[in-house]
Amino acid sequence: MILSPAFYERDTVTVAKDLLGCLLVHREEETTAGWIVEVEAYLRGDPAAHSYRGETKRNSVMFGPPGHAYVYLIYGLHTCVNVVTGAGEAILIRALEPGIGLELMQARRGMSDPVSLASGPGKLTQALGITMDQNGTSLYDGPLQVRSPDSLPGRRPEGFPGEIVQTTRIGITKAVDLPLRFYLKGSRYVSRR
Repeated sequence: MILSPAFYERDTVTVAKDLLGCLLVHREEETTAGWIVEVEAYLRGDPAAHSYRGETKRNSVMFGPPGHAYVYLIYGLHTCVNVVTGAGEAILIRALEPGIGLELMQARRGMSDPVSLASGPGKLTQALGITMDQNGTSLYDGPLQVRSPDSLPGRRPEGFPGEIVQTTRIGITKAVDLPLRFYLKGSRYVSRR
């Protein structure tokens, strides 16, 4: 049920689409998890990608082996988690539908509405307790894992399987016209503009 390293060793856009419906799991004292319902791809040569100007200490994980987490801090306040596909490319996890550990996620976010708990990249990392400590960790044998959509028997996210919407990315100022955002049509849990 945990996705193998080979899953991530493919074209970044293909991996991005295939992540939809998968379960992002953070194993700690209490496990929290949510189904991935929205992602954005960041490609080599993409002016909006952290790798655009080459490898640095901050983005070095993007140039490492596929199947690792690239976690970074934005605005000095929030973390964002990405799935690395290698060669300077990664996929930002933009939104989750809560699946496991709802009460802990609600406590971490200080709110009860499950639809808003993880409907943005900073919200989902807060809800799952993802910090800079997870930067560079393996997504197949570390504390963060990506599991197949059928990991919770009898449960699947809204809109899965179903149509994938492809559109332009949001929350960025460069390369805003590239259609590299993907989400499950009909999911109430996607982020809003």
